[in-house]
Amino acid sequence: MKVIYIWLVRLISALNFFKRSKVHSVIYLMSFGNNLKFILALADKLPEGQQLVVFYRPDVEVEATQLAAYGVKVVPFRDNLRFVFRGIPVMMTSQLIFCDNYYAFLGGLLHPRHAKIVQLWHANGAIKRFGWGDPTTSQRSKADQRRFQRVYDQFDDYVVASDAMGTVFQDSYHVPRSRMKLMGYPRSDRFFSANWQKGALNRINRLAPGLADHRVILYAPTYRDSMTFELTPALKSALIADPNAVVVVKLHPLLQKYEQQFSQSTTHQVRFYPQLSTTDLLMVTETLVTDYSSIAFDYSLLPHAHSLLFYMSDLEAYQQSPGIQPHFLKWLPSAPLRTPSELRAAISADSKTDFTKFNHHWNTYNDGHATQRVVEYYCRYLAK
Repeated sequence: MKVIYIWLVRLISALNFFKRSKVHSVIYLMSFGNNLKFILALADKLPEGQQLVVFYRPDVEVEATQLAAYGVKVVPFRDNLRFVFRGIPVMMTSQLIFCDNYYAFLGGLLHPRHAKIVQLWHANGAIKRFGWGDPTTSQRSKADQRRFQRVYDQFDDYVVASDAMGTVFQDSYHVPRSRMKLMGYPRSDRFFSANWQKGALNRINRLAPGLADHRVILYAPTYRDSMTFELTPALKSALIADPNAVVVVKLHPLLQKYEQQFSQSTTHQVRFYPQLSTTDLLMVTETLVTDYSSIAFDYSLLPHAHSLLFYMSDLEAYQQSPGIQPHFLKWLPSAPLRTPSELRAAISADSKTDFTKFNHHWNTYNDGHATQRVVEYYCRYLAK
């Protein structure tokens, strides 16, 4: 089915390739709802005659509804025939196409003649490997590998926040260094915004009253291919090492069913808040405990960030699949913790993490003004 779908995309894009339709639209493909401020800023600054159209995945319908309330045109899409016959022709009249993820259909799209396709990734940095860095990619068929590379090659620009992330894309997608645009991630601007910080605190005080009065230890592991989660007695005991702290467990969106399940049995010290986003919770987090999640790159930007702990009990296995970025031990701001006893000791010690080198490496251009830079850069392109 994938092959047939890709060929249909190629056919419909080819039929529209030579049509002399007026180039009038800017497309944003949205599968993560964490970049709304950038989308609204882009819509506000577009040159006259240009319209922004957001194609969104069903998982971000709430965020799409918010955009619609501001007058942004939003269109739901799945990889189906409806999108091929209605969405692809719109894209072929576009001058800019922003993507926040890997979209398989791009492997069949004939690159619109007057368009730039821009990758605005959904994370500031990467610990996990992906693309060609993922060991399983080399085990796929040659046809699959060619299809993957066609998607990677479609991106004219990769907006990144550091040389380090540019290298990750260059190596993971086998694309030229010249495509990397060092401008910062627009989604990171919120962490420098007093208005956003105030709003996040208001949401927390409303939905989790009293939480901000405690030392908050946020445990936010990434998902595993097994798609399961277990809070073992040993891990729980380590997380609650400080009797005066509250431990908030926040799971990856793909594991939200476990969060909802555990939220029925919260205790005074271990709590689940499914109604609060991970990003909001960072505002009251004194100690972040994670493993391979990109949330670490966000937390390190916050002025109140105190300690960042990496609990990597399955490090050897994870290095094999899906793999970890090269030299990660050199740039982690704190050494990986391998056992519950090591985690317990680190939580009890409550030592402050020095983020200076970490942020210089990964957040070089994240300074609170990335949205302005990116919007101005691409609006100048549209005005040419």
